[in-house]
Amino acid sequence: MTLIKSISGIRGTIGGKVGDNLTPVDAVKFASAYGTFLKAGSGKMEAGRKLKVVIGRDARISGPMIHNLVVNTLIGLGIDVIDLGLSTTPTVEIAVPLEKADGGIILTASHNPKQWNALKLLNAKGEFLSGAEGAVILEIAEAEAFDFSDVDSLGEITVNDAYMDIHIDEVLNLPLVDAEAVAKRKFKVVVDGVNSSGGVIIPNLLEQMGVEVVKLYCEPNGHFPHNPEPLKEHLGDICELVVKEKADFGIVVDPDVDRLAFISNDGEMFGEEYTLVAVADYLLSKTPGNTVSNMSSSRALRDITEKHNGKYQASAVGEVNVVELMKATNAIIGGEGNGGIIYPESHYGRDSLVGVALFLTHLANLDVTVAELRASYPQYYMSKNKIELTPEIDVDAILVAMTAKYAHEQISTIDGVKIDFATEWVHLRKSNTEPIIRIYTEAPTQKEADTLALRIIDEIKAVIVK
Repeated sequence: MTLIKSISGIRGTIGGKVGDNLTPVDAVKFASAYGTFLKAGSGKMEAGRKLKVVIGRDARISGPMIHNLVVNTLIGLGIDVIDLGLSTTPTVEIAVPLEKADGGIILTASHNPKQWNALKLLNAKGEFLSGAEGAVILEIAEAEAFDFSDVDSLGEITVNDAYMDIHIDEVLNLPLVDAEAVAKRKFKVVVDGVNSSGGVIIPNLLEQMGVEVVKLYCEPNGHFPHNPEPLKEHLGDICELVVKEKADFGIVVDPDVDRLAFISNDGEMFGEEYTLVAVADYLLSKTPGNTVSNMSSSRALRDITEKHNGKYQASAVGEVNVVELMKATNAIIGGEGNGGIIYPESHYGRDSLVGVALFLTHLANLDVTVAELRASYPQYYMSKNKIELTPEIDVDAILVAMTAKYAHEQISTIDGVKIDFATEWVHLRKSNTEPIIRIYTEAPTQKEADTLALRIIDEIKAVIVK
């Protein structure tokens, strides 16, 4: 596998050759580049104050190794480290401003399988770096323009393992989270923590909200029991357990806890696209406003937003792009259709804890089952497919050909190619995190969505053969 460098971070598989994979040398190199970038931007910093960076990791097997390499690289650059140890992406995002730190690094490959790891880089607000900032860091890494500190100027490590509890407190203190109302309903919920940090923090949050928890794969040992991307085909075990336990619903998170999916009480997928729809429905009923999601997300959010007299807009894919548009439109809720909830009242980052607490509050205020709640929303069905890329495939040529083929339809090329038909759409884009083309379709029925996807895949393959 190749080492992938993008605005989403530096990501690769463990082992192999330097520069081709995420090896120890690459981890040190990119941590050095990030630290050097921070030092270069600290010219206005008061004399004598050291830079400070928050570090946390998910539970994947390579985590401790990469963690030690990154922490000690920053120390070598004269940067102090606040070490959260086992943590989540949103927890680190919250910790950065609370610690008045200059940045943060989350060591996680998010939904990727166990052989992957990554460095996700944050600014002083606890938000992901912009594409321009990421490009500067890649240039520094390429030039290896590092200047390490002398022995009297090395950084220091402060261990703080309290931040997952602090994160829970922050969520419970949100004005629209009502733990008392939730506790009165005596919900029973199954949690699949994919044997990562979500298996610790999500049950703790639920128990503090008075919810009975049934744990499934909640041991944070990094041995993922199934593909960690929270898609239907990977979640048979929890779907069965929700029914067996007669639970109100199930919760699934990915290894770094920024993606959230629900299982309805009948053992069916609530639909990761509808995580954001349900939370937005609750928030918009209490606080009128605008919403944002990315181009690969369901039309259902637009429908719900307009029902509450708000305005919906779509950004390019990528959390940085969603956040940028949310700020520009003063959106009160946003995120991505992959189950990512961004609630500015808390912070500008995808956060499964915020999503869980708001969803529970929404459900506590209604006299319906989770299956009935899902049925009350506009019905759209998605098909998410991908084509593996090889070096000889010209992705840009494929996108140009598809744009020309459908020039008579409503087309956006802000991010790949999105073709909007009257009742359905298709979005084609090269992934930022994997060597694939993603093909997402949505239609009023699953059959129509699948049929559209198969047609587009055949058309792309025909272009590749040429």
